[in-house]
Amino acid sequence: MKLILLGPPGAGKGTQCKRIVERYGMAHLSSGDILRAERAAGSELGKKAQGYMDRGDLVPDDLIIDMMIAAIKKAPKGYVLDGFPRTVAQAEGLDAALAKAGERIDAIINLQVPDEAILSRMTGRRSCPVCGAVYHVVNLRPRVDNRCDKDNAELVQRKDDTPAVVANRLKTYHEQTAAVIGYYKRANTIVAIDSNKDVDQVTADVFKRLDALDG
Repeated sequence: MKLILLGPPGAGKGTQCKRIVERYGMAHLSSGDILRAERAAGSELGKKAQGYMDRGDLVPDDLIIDMMIAAIKKAPKGYVLDGFPRTVAQAEGLDAALAKAGERIDAIINLQVPDEAILSRMTGRRSCPVCGAVYHVVNLRPRVDNRCDKDNAELVQRKDDTPAVVANRLKTYHEQTAAVIGYYKRANTIVAIDSNKDVDQVTADVFKRLDALDG
């Protein structure tokens, strides 16, 4: 299967993508992870993207499209796209590239969460700078306060998880990314999932819908 996972920042796209990948044997292509890796490596793309990411703004479409198409070409057994496309222009660029290769997206999963829940989730997130493990100050506390369970490193809050940046990211999502759902409704299967509940229940709902498509 070739899937797209949509939803506001903090909706749980990363977690659900990992579980989808494990169940169906696909590649997990996260635009955010790839961009952060480029930034950490100090690549030309990473340097261009850094300012946009720190402010919570979208990275320009041409940079994202080129990066994601390159990743898709390395995933012949199927994939789930996480965080891409985020604009109609990105969706059009993706469709054009897939059509050229004689392929198409099979379904779009849309994780739905109210803004107030997103603010609580993201501003409370803390991550390990060593292993990348993610915690939450209320919902997923480490065994030792502010220390990673795996390597005891001091947890940090990402710059894009501060209240001001989260609010800007949600504003950007509603203004630009939500239009992608309307774009895809014309020709693709939209799988709407309530993601404002227990993560395992969300996974069960996703699997139920995808099993029906796969069958």
